[in-house]
Amino acid sequence: MKRLLVVAGVIERDGLILVCQRKAGDRHGLKWEFPGGKVERDEEPRDALRRELREELGIEPVIGAEMARYDYQYPGRSPIRLLFFRVESFTGTPKNRVFEAIDWAERQTLPSIDFLDGDIDFVRRLANGTR
Repeated sequence: MKRLLVVAGVIERDGLILVCQRKAGDRHGLKWEFPGGKVERDEEPRDALRRELREELGIEPVIGAEMARYDYQYPGRSPIRLLFFRVESFTGTPKNRVFEAIDWAERQTLPSIDFLDGDIDFVRRLANGTR
């Protein structure tokens, strides 16, 4: 099975981190995640994240350092490689274009949010200040 590459952005503002809830009818509906998505063929991960953040939130991001990467596999699905990047800054105001909801959460409250199973390891490390 081919591994799918997925990128996610950690956007922080005033000590809060932007989290997004999937639409009710989507796969893993109503689960929370960081904004981002699949890397297309012949696309660099940072370019993919920049494109996704423009599409999903209508912002122009500056993509910073990679914070984490690991492999995960949902039952009955192809394996994915998750790459999390810090978003250093952005212009524009984040608008909910594709999600059920978006919200700003305190770092320490992240583990209490119903995140996608594949994000939970990173969420715990982020909340604890480790990577």
